[in-house]
Amino acid sequence: MFSAARRNLISRAAPSAARLSIARTFRPFSTAAVRLSDSGHEEKEIIQGPGPKPGRVPTNFELATGDERREYLATLEGKQYYDLDPLYLDKKGTRDDPTIVPSGADWRLVGCQGAPGEDHELLWIRVERSHGIDRCRECGNVFKLSDTGFDPNNLPPLPKEEH
Repeated sequence: MFSAARRNLISRAAPSAARLSIARTFRPFSTAAVRLSDSGHEEKEIIQGPGPKPGRVPTNFELATGDERREYLATLEGKQYYDLDPLYLDKKGTRDDPTIVPSGADWRLVGCQGAPGEDHELLWIRVERSHGIDRCRECGNVFKLSDTGFDPNNLPPLPKEEH
């Protein structure tokens, strides 16, 4: 509605030649110049499979790249690439002795159902490294992310593939 009113005002106020010059000053985003960085970023290892054979529909395994491919390869070896085990609590975390949540990220969602001996409904807590500690608002259990952080050099090695 606003654009129709604007067009109506422009058509009455400006002669057609002026409208053409205004329209030519706008440049669509698709033709904008691309900026490239030449700050010398190091090349990272590309993790990809051999791809499908000609004439075949590729499988997810053949198309997977990056961490998804690492996860597939670890599964083939019978290993688990990500730590998916639940966090078991044997004591209630306090400020001085918080419950340590293993994570390589800057934050992690933790579902708290109560400290041992105290049950409550599931509450999701965003435990952040920058906060130091985070506390469940229902039971008071204190959580803290592990101090190790994420080390990209400590990833499991890729198994050798046969092409």
